[in-house]
Amino acid sequence: MSTPEKAAAVYRRYLSAVMLHGHAGAKAVDLGATDLYALNILTLTGALTPGELGRRTGLTTGPTTRLIDRLEQAGYVRRVPDPGDRRKVIVEPVAAPSGLDEALAPAREKIGAIIQDYTPEQRAVLFDYFARAATAYQEATNELRDHEAIPRPAAGGH
Repeated sequence: MSTPEKAAAVYRRYLSAVMLHGHAGAKAVDLGATDLYALNILTLTGALTPGELGRRTGLTTGPTTRLIDRLEQAGYVRRVPDPGDRRKVIVEPVAAPSGLDEALAPAREKIGAIIQDYTPEQRAVLFDYFARAATAYQEATNELRDHEAIPRPAAGGH
C-alpha cells in the first residue's frame, strides 16, 4: 500500500471511530445518534427554527418534527415563539442528557492526553485543522445534499 493509500486508510479509520463513538455516546444516554447530534447543533448554535434544524440535520419536515417532539418530551429542548415573528416557533436547548458528560469523559480524557503530547505550536495546528475541517465538512455535506436533489437514472438503467 502506497503512502497516500495508507494516509487515506488511517483517515477513514479515524472518521469511522469518531462516528461510532458518537453513536455509542448517544446510546449510552438513551438517545439516537441524530437526536444527540441535533442537541449538539442547538447547543453550539443556539435556538433555531425547526426548518433550520432540519436543514442542519438533513431531515425533512416530518422527521424533524418527530425529533423535536422526542427531545421536548425528554426535557432537552423547548419550543418558544420567535421574538422576531410571533407566528414562528424556535427550538432552544434547555438541558443536556443526564450522564452525557460522564459517557463522553473517557474519550475526552484519552484525546486530551494525546493532544497534551504535542507542543503548543502543534496543538495550534491541530485546532486550526479542527476549525477549518468542520467548515469543510459542513460545505461538503451541503454539496452532497444539493446533489441528492438532482434526479439520477436508476442503477442498471439505460
